[in-house]
Amino acid sequence: MKVTEIMTTDVETVSPEATIEQVASMMKDLDVGAIPVVGNDGLRGIVTDRDLVIRGIASQFPLDTPVGRIISTSTATGSKDMDVEEAAEIMRSAQIRRLPILEDDRVVGMVSLGDIAVKQDDPEDSEVALEEISRPAEPDR
Repeated sequence: MKVTEIMTTDVETVSPEATIEQVASMMKDLDVGAIPVVGNDGLRGIVTDRDLVIRGIASQFPLDTPVGRIISTSTATGSKDMDVEEAAEIMRSAQIRRLPILEDDRVVGMVSLGDIAVKQDDPEDSEVALEEISRPAEPDR
């Protein structure tokens, strides 16, 4: 099965200049937990609800701080022509729950672990990916 068969194609993006407050409101309105951050040169990273809380609010950044200051920049990506198994492997090895799908440096879709679990014929890929992604980290103390 190809990624194009399970990915979400109506993906909203934001610029690095969008504020923490704007992105949080977008997430609420769209009922999503991650939004790709795109600049003139393509995908810059992804901002997650966890980024907003841990890197933004808990770090005491004001709500008008640009999300470019708190995004996850080491973003793994996929392509439309890859198999779902390959996408699951990328997500597992990068320990991420969402994978932006690019075409010509443009975000054309997003695949989540939920997409893989619900829409794929073989649930083993999502089980393996979930197990690896969910491996607990040691507390940073």
